[in-house]
Amino acid sequence: MPKHNPALQRSQKTPMTPGRRRLLIIGAIVLLAAIGWATATVLKPAIQRTIVITTGADKGIYRGFADRYAPVLKRDGITLDIRSSSGSIENYQRLANPDSEYEVGFIQSGTTSPKETDHLQTIAAVSYEPIWVFYRGGATVNRLAQLRGKRIAIGVPGSGLLNVAQVLLDYSGVTSDNTTLLQMDAVKAYQGLENGQLDAAFFIGRPDAAMQTTLLNSDLKLMSFAQADALVQKFPSLSKIIFPRASTSIVNDLPQADVTLLAATALLVTKDTMHPALVYLLLDAAKTVHGGEDYFTPLGTFPNLNTEEFPLSDESTRYFKSGRPFLQRYLPFWLASFIERRLLILLPFMALLLGLLQALPRMAEARIKSRLVIWYRELKSLEDEIWSNRQPTPDQIAQWRDEIENIDAHASQIRIPQRYLQEVYALKQAISVVRERILQAAGKVKE
Repeated sequence: MPKHNPALQRSQKTPMTPGRRRLLIIGAIVLLAAIGWATATVLKPAIQRTIVITTGADKGIYRGFADRYAPVLKRDGITLDIRSSSGSIENYQRLANPDSEYEVGFIQSGTTSPKETDHLQTIAAVSYEPIWVFYRGGATVNRLAQLRGKRIAIGVPGSGLLNVAQVLLDYSGVTSDNTTLLQMDAVKAYQGLENGQLDAAFFIGRPDAAMQTTLLNSDLKLMSFAQADALVQKFPSLSKIIFPRASTSIVNDLPQADVTLLAATALLVTKDTMHPALVYLLLDAAKTVHGGEDYFTPLGTFPNLNTEEFPLSDESTRYFKSGRPFLQRYLPFWLASFIERRLLILLPFMALLLGLLQALPRMAEARIKSRLVIWYRELKSLEDEIWSNRQPTPDQIAQWRDEIENIDAHASQIRIPQRYLQEVYALKQAISVVRERILQAAGKVKE
């Protein structure tokens, strides 16, 4: 005679295998690691507080720009770490080095040949950099070709001026083969002109800079580029600008005529890894410092995006189209950057949390019903056995009665919320149906 399994044995699940247990453990470890990473990311500072900038000579135009940027950035809690350099070319080399600490700097247009592998981007063109050629002698010089055979100072190694001066002179047939080209800084060049050791010298800078003020008020002559249009056509990184008559002194009428100059453009360039929030701050600083009118440009000309030397920053494109991001316009910088950074990290987790919250009621309902399903399975298994056994023995009848009473007892002990009580009574009704089947089978045995 076959031995019947007691209740809860008919549909008992297969024990968990070691492989499945290991898989669950690995999954739990990965989940904990992800939660730990997210927590650490959220807790660490939202953004760096120091920007390292490479400028130029200590008293040069780029250093002057950086000195004016510093207090603007300080209002938002950002420290500008200003580092001097020999000029535009060295700035480019520093920024193009991925391992350097330099993050932003000024680069003069036309002085470099950018490559895609540099991973640099232009934040904005910020200012014209006028190129001045001062000379000695009685004759008027308005073409660079007239300087052939002279002694000319053309800037220092690593500076953008040196590169531009060499290119312009080369266009005019003035080379080291027929002319004495000397590399020296602005101070030595001025002294050389004053004491007669030089015939001409290239300078670069704003008219109100100390050196330019000294030169413009001296007895030296300022060259007006008669061929400016042709030179700009050959060297598109330069622009033609006019230094108006009497700009130096209205009383003394200096200069006594408009002077045509060539000008490079100062570009504010960063590594493309710079945090977008810092890019927006630098753009605000540039707008504050360079947005006014000057000798050569009307109000609002700079900063702008009229340059193609380096790829333009995406943040700059958005900034010039619609201004700073919404949060940065109405909240303090630290709070706006905190929220923006956290949102980028937390949004996926918030979406996951929302999904879990929506799923929890269904999961809870499934869990509650699973307690009842176990006993429904037992009932079904028992009922199938009763129907398949047309001639049960008294021992089988007794076993079936024990099982149905065991199922009934366990069903009475199920603890579930009141809104699911109808499910319990449905189970009770099903138990009564199977109990009736057992009674019918027992009646047949007696017959």
